Amino acid sequence: MDMLENILENSPSLILRVFTLIMGSVVLYLLIRFAVAPKFLRLFRQIKGVSIPVERVYQPLSVLGIPILILLVKPYLALPENTMSGMEHFLQIWLIVGFTWLAMRVLGLIQQVILGQYRIDVKDNLKARQINTQLLVIHRVLSAIIILVALSAILLSFEKARDIGLSLLASAGIAGIIIGLAAQRSLATLFAGIQLAITQPIRIDDVVIVENEWGRIEEITLTFVVVRIWDQRRLVVPITYFIERPFQNWTRNHADLLGSIYLYVDYKMPLKQLRSELERIVKDSAYWDGRLAQIQVTNTTEKSVELRALVSAENSSNAWDLRCLVREGLLIYLQQNFPESLPRIRLDRENIEDASQPLKI
Repeated sequence: MDMLENILENSPSLILRVFTLIMGSVVLYLLIRFAVAPKFLRLFRQIKGVSIPVERVYQPLSVLGIPILILLVKPYLALPENTMSGMEHFLQIWLIVGFTWLAMRVLGLIQQVILGQYRIDVKDNLKARQINTQLLVIHRVLSAIIILVALSAILLSFEKARDIGLSLLASAGIAGIIIGLAAQRSLATLFAGIQLAITQPIRIDDVVIVENEWGRIEEITLTFVVVRIWDQRRLVVPITYFIERPFQNWTRNHADLLGSIYLYVDYKMPLKQLRSELERIVKDSAYWDGRLAQIQVTNTTEKSVELRALVSAENSSNAWDLRCLVREGLLIYLQQNFPESLPRIRLDRENIEDASQPLKI
């Protein structure tokens, strides 16, 4: 009631001061927003050839502009003490939210600048995938820390919240043990994410075999990993899986692979001609990297000969397509030129003739 009476008694001068404050803040804000800020931020639009969307920081700067201007002119307002105290608390929360938003945007811009110099859509992208993976996890850890600090600062700005915090501090030891036991699994997952970012058993765009599924690492969070399967399905795997269980990573150190094709032919098959046909097939293919193309006899049985064709490719996708191409090409070559060399079952003619004779009693 006292504050309301003071406002009513001083309403003409108070309203005039508030109106002057609002209008001055708006004019100064518009001047900075549309005249000063664009020219200043234009200097950072290009960093090492990377285009930076500096417009993303306009909004948080706009949010911060008004409370900063109010704080600058606050000593000249001569507002009542209760009004001044409430306004200061409100501006404090406003500034915390604004600086948090600005920090998140700046963090995103820094990530974009660094990632712009390490593209993963190029042939030799091992270093780029390492940087992408580390930045992705670091960005999410820092974002979580920034939000946690901001929420803590807002809560501590209230006197009752500070009193509750001090009362809980006395029992922090017991509470810490209870919370630690309850959140043991969550903390293990969080530390697994940080460990994965440092040791990097997997990286963004790595080719992996997980749960007998072939795919690429599409997304890495602090709690799970998304694997894009070859048929466009998504396999969501807990991040602890890649720390605790074995899996295949086909692009751990390099992307080039060897592909194998197995054929089963008759003993009459001339291998020299088959090797020449393999060389012709791979030389005509854009999937072959020119390193290896050979045929080996890997096994023999009483019915057929097992042949293994080995071919090389610069990545797993090319290796798969090259294997399919070579398999089809060699099969067509056998059908057209050596049909008699396809696997067959042999029978002893004498035994057949003896079997066809009537039994003598």
